[in-house]
Amino acid sequence: MADLESLIAAKIPGPRTGIEIRKSICTICDPTTQCGLDCYVKDGRIIKVEGSLEHPQNRGTLCAKGAAQRQWVYHKDRLLHPAKRVGPRGSGQMVPISWEEALSTIANNLVRLRDSYGPESIVFYCGYPKHPRPFLKRLAHQFGSPNFCTESSTCFTAMAMAWQLAFGDMAGPDLPRTKCLMIWTGNPAHARPLAARGIKEARDKGVILIVVDPRLSPTAALADLHLKLRPGTDGALALAMAHVIIEEGLYDLEFVARWTRGFEEFRAYAAQFSPPTAEGITGVPASLIAEAARLYATTKPAALMTSAAPVVQNTNGLQNQRAAVCLVALTGNFDVPGGNVVAPSAWLEVSGAGFITREHEFAQSRPWSDMAPRIGAERFPVWTELFDQAQSMALTRQLETDSPYPLRGLVAFGMNHRMWPEPSRLLRAMEKLEFIVDVDLFATDTSRYADIVLPASSSVERSELRAYPQKYVVFTQPAIPPLGDSRPDIDIIFSLAAQLGLDDPLLNPSESPYRSAVDSSCTETRPDGAPDCISAYEAALDWILAPSGLTIDELKKHPGGMFVPNPLPVEFRKYEKQGFGTPSGKAEFVSSVLEKYADRPGHDPLPVYREPALSPVSAPEEAARYPFILGTGTRLPMFIHSRTFRLSWTRCLRPAPAADLHPDDAARLGIASGDLIEISTSLGAIQVKANITSMACPGVVHMFHDYPEADVNSLISADYLDPVSGFPGYKALLCQVRKVSQA
Repeated sequence: MADLESLIAAKIPGPRTGIEIRKSICTICDPTTQCGLDCYVKDGRIIKVEGSLEHPQNRGTLCAKGAAQRQWVYHKDRLLHPAKRVGPRGSGQMVPISWEEALSTIANNLVRLRDSYGPESIVFYCGYPKHPRPFLKRLAHQFGSPNFCTESSTCFTAMAMAWQLAFGDMAGPDLPRTKCLMIWTGNPAHARPLAARGIKEARDKGVILIVVDPRLSPTAALADLHLKLRPGTDGALALAMAHVIIEEGLYDLEFVARWTRGFEEFRAYAAQFSPPTAEGITGVPASLIAEAARLYATTKPAALMTSAAPVVQNTNGLQNQRAAVCLVALTGNFDVPGGNVVAPSAWLEVSGAGFITREHEFAQSRPWSDMAPRIGAERFPVWTELFDQAQSMALTRQLETDSPYPLRGLVAFGMNHRMWPEPSRLLRAMEKLEFIVDVDLFATDTSRYADIVLPASSSVERSELRAYPQKYVVFTQPAIPPLGDSRPDIDIIFSLAAQLGLDDPLLNPSESPYRSAVDSSCTETRPDGAPDCISAYEAALDWILAPSGLTIDELKKHPGGMFVPNPLPVEFRKYEKQGFGTPSGKAEFVSSVLEKYADRPGHDPLPVYREPALSPVSAPEEAARYPFILGTGTRLPMFIHSRTFRLSWTRCLRPAPAADLHPDDAARLGIASGDLIEISTSLGAIQVKANITSMACPGVVHMFHDYPEADVNSLISADYLDPVSGFPGYKALLCQVRKVSQA
């Protein structure tokens, strides 16, 4: 028998070693990946982390980010105590305070601002993680503010809006049943490795793979056809494919005739985009455009996989995405087995989990008509009509102008100001705010501007509900006690509801707002010392879960999660019974919603193609000075925005900020890998290392975002936005590149 010291060194769980495996999830990559974790815990500390083999999402695997979980949890930069600002805003000079002082200070200031300027003067923002969103939105609305906003103002939502405008709902690819998968500008191999595994498995089974991407990504390398387009020209490519499908009679005549609106207008517009014409715009050979169109239209069933941001982060992004989505309607691949299928949302944007909840009713606790107009409501009316948040990309301008009303307070959870284009302009505008609260795991550049900073717990230190498309659900329990004085985000929200005296039985029950035990006879305790009985949070979740038949009590019996009992059956062609969720009840090539705003620039009812506002075609004089296309936000497998920059395991994989250049461009400029280069626009310049790779598109600079020492978003104007969605044009503008002489 091995001696005890050897067993402990080998981290073998059991009574002898005192090592226990506790189940949890990783939420570093939020919101839809949340891999299952096996946390090896000894003496209240995690000593080892593995992927949970039984979890259907990751099946025992972890990516580089998840593998660095202990560095994430125990990092020296963790916020461990509430603090208040004592120096100038932005100085980061803070002193520790008690939770009591912090919460009372926040409540007093929020009430003061509400009484002076109105509740709409306070913005409630949630970035990462995403699990507090329904609760923070309810807090905002119960307080009276319409201004709940999130990082979805730059991610996912515009893509979802394109689906809504066309079909009234999102529809995801039915990968297990499809015979042809077209991935439109996405690289799951780096951005969503778990999805990439499914794609690779489908490819091995003979599924035809078409990939649209300017880069030769690992995903594109698997493709039967790779359509390597110029960034920002997706709409022209999609319209050319539609042209081929229509002219060659490959479209679904019955579906188009019976279930669509505006086909003849769409046909006439697409006729302008012959493959040779589109080749001149996109750079994709006409023969490849025609071949891709025929493959997608004639291989039944076929599915379209749209990525969260690459297409829509463009000044004509929403219309470009609409053009691509219209191909689904054209071929009749909507809500059919193996096509793009509508599944009801369960929780936190996860569809197809096999159950439904009252999430929307919980989060949207009062009608919009009872509150002031949201941030961005006038500027982005389609966003406001389709999406139930304020558009945070309009925050900078409203702070600067006080129009239509002044903003004076900010309560932020996980806010990264570098998400905004021209982030320094946002920080300058934030100087007008009288009071700022920031809740986060770490001290960040954004938290330096806060008046009160609150320490949040990580996912392994809290409980949270998660749903999975594999018909799986989990309500986690803390694997370890919260570090220092940190508290779960949800607990902070419930505490604020109590301090503010909100009359809300689901946020501020009479028993107590903070981990209140409804059943006072509970004697069992959780690892963090809290009673293992129904808390205010759990009671709210039971209310939310009521339509599903699931209860928190039952979920707690399965700490690693459970398959949903009696999941909702998968139904197809639901439109045959209920129509589409559009104003016309049909799939719309000509949008009824956009018709209402057709007098506004970019709000064409048809998916009209326009060049990026800054491109070699639309701005030739600018292109003479800045001849490269700049695309930001290209995913790297070890980073998720800036969240893992501070972790040594992940940062060592790319220690210095670097931009990807094609070998031909590098050779022409005399640049070698590792050379220091300058990337400049009319707004300024940053210096980074050159990474020479054939993955890059010729004539394009691909730069990962959010590096504090080289923030590429600082080169992009705050007003460089899509006119419909408000999304920044991160994926296509103009820049110059030059080699920097090094001593």
